[in-house]
Amino acid sequence: MFLPEIAVFCITLLIYGGILLLLIYYVLTLADLECDYLNAQECCRRLNFWVIPKFGCQALLCAMLLICGHWIMFLMNLPMAVWLFYELQSQRRDSLGVYDPVDIHSRGLLKVHLRNCMIYLGYYFVMFFVGLYCLISALLKGDPIKRHEDDEIITGF
Repeated sequence: MFLPEIAVFCITLLIYGGILLLLIYYVLTLADLECDYLNAQECCRRLNFWVIPKFGCQALLCAMLLICGHWIMFLMNLPMAVWLFYELQSQRRDSLGVYDPVDIHSRGLLKVHLRNCMIYLGYYFVMFFVGLYCLISALLKGDPIKRHEDDEIITGF
């Protein structure tokens, strides 16, 4: 075992929380672009800066869960890591990144990017609560109140 179970799920929750905050930033930035508060080049520059760290956090999370032996959580996170890797690898050679200022308006990709961000938000929101459940169950493993045979409750005070 690489880390204690409680530490694994605390780190998992921190990663999920960070990615959720990042996705809220994505949605707000894309909404600013949609309302013309921000130009396409600036919007795409801001969003492309965070694409690799988002993938890195997801890959780190998958690796940590795999090493620590939490197979179900690993299998629940693996499709998102594969999808983010596919998203990174499927961009055209002449594009500036996943978010390209030319394509975002000319090919109508703004709605697609907003839809994808909403799907990511839903996925990470669900996974945050799954991770919270796992953390709580890890904290409550065993008997949190020390009991003896005669049903006398002895606290640790």
